[in-house]
Amino acid sequence: MHVLFVHQNFPAQFGQIANHLVQKHGWQCTFASQHGGEVPGVGRVLYEPKSGARAETNFCSRTFENQVWHSTALFDALRSRPDVKPDLIVGHSGMVSTLYLRELYDAPIINYFEFFYRTHDSDIDFRTDLPACDTPTLLRAQTRNAMLLLDLENCDAGYSPTQFQQSQLPQEFRTKVRTIFDGIDADFWKPMDQRVRRIGEIEIPKDHHVLTYVSRGMESMRGFDIFMRVADRVCQKRSDVTVLVVGEDRIAYGGDARFTNGKTFKQWFLSKNEIDISRIHFVGRVRPTELVNVFSVSDVHVYLTVPFTLSWSLFNAMSCGALAIGSDTAPVRELIDHGRNGFLVDFFDIDGWVDRVLAVLDDPVAFDPIRRAARQTILDSYTLPICLDKMLELYREVGVGIDDRLEVRERP
Repeated sequence: MHVLFVHQNFPAQFGQIANHLVQKHGWQCTFASQHGGEVPGVGRVLYEPKSGARAETNFCSRTFENQVWHSTALFDALRSRPDVKPDLIVGHSGMVSTLYLRELYDAPIINYFEFFYRTHDSDIDFRTDLPACDTPTLLRAQTRNAMLLLDLENCDAGYSPTQFQQSQLPQEFRTKVRTIFDGIDADFWKPMDQRVRRIGEIEIPKDHHVLTYVSRGMESMRGFDIFMRVADRVCQKRSDVTVLVVGEDRIAYGGDARFTNGKTFKQWFLSKNEIDISRIHFVGRVRPTELVNVFSVSDVHVYLTVPFTLSWSLFNAMSCGALAIGSDTAPVRELIDHGRNGFLVDFFDIDGWVDRVLAVLDDPVAFDPIRRAARQTILDSYTLPICLDKMLELYREVGVGIDDRLEVRERP
């Protein structure tokens, strides 16, 4: 079986499954992308768009315009590589589409559907405490789904990483899309026996409790401002708390830039709020090994998100046995069972967050059963072997079921 993976970036969500198919099952894998490095045994095809949306392009159609440029560049790059003859195509329905590959290959297509945009009861209108989304952005959300809808109609099957993300798709397509998570390497993301109380340049006092927050960027969609208010209050009430904030000072998702006047969301928030950051340490982006240590030394890990994609960081934290307190929003409720493997607090309830954090810090050891249950949740349902087996089952079913002439050869 020869699988062609398609994603703007490499290896993104497909690196682990591609490596698994090559190393464990003897399949041939080729990865087509615009950016990225190398994975042993995986072939590469690079594409480069010749143009993209311009200033005069209607704001609402710019995403689609860019997707078309990426997708035609992908088509041209693969057309120039007659040696690439896939039996199955697996693509991320995002910046680059598998749509045009129907004209190049007689092969079934599986698409990975990460997020379908909604304008109501969604990430766009959840933060009612912040300036409302402007009209062009609201309208653009509708057309941002254009290529995704074409992919939904065109693909033979699809999958989404969580039930929440699958549930956001149009009802008429949901039976076509399974829920299969990307998979957590629980042998790597596990509690450290020898924990280091030093993160970067930050030395954590031996008598201090540790409160942690991890996010790709510091932004409203991931509740950075809510966390900062909570951390400030916790530090006011207890002098034995060190706060670690992992992530970059940037806006990765959402439209915070529309009201921050050229500042990052962190800068904008701190300029408007008196927060004592003497014990709140911004450690930046850290290596995975350091992040395992962060989760392992954490007494309380706080995770917030609006109704949007669920971060890998929460899965990793729970796999490391962290005591996770998450926002009571649909994506988080899928992973955290309140009182069993973590706790849920209303996104906007600052008092509720503070009370819950302080309750754990009063006696962290008493919550060890919750920590063990958090890791067990990952072991039971979200490890790499479990998720990769589900993907493999889907790949075989679609690839072999559509063309029974294919022969799957596995190494003994």
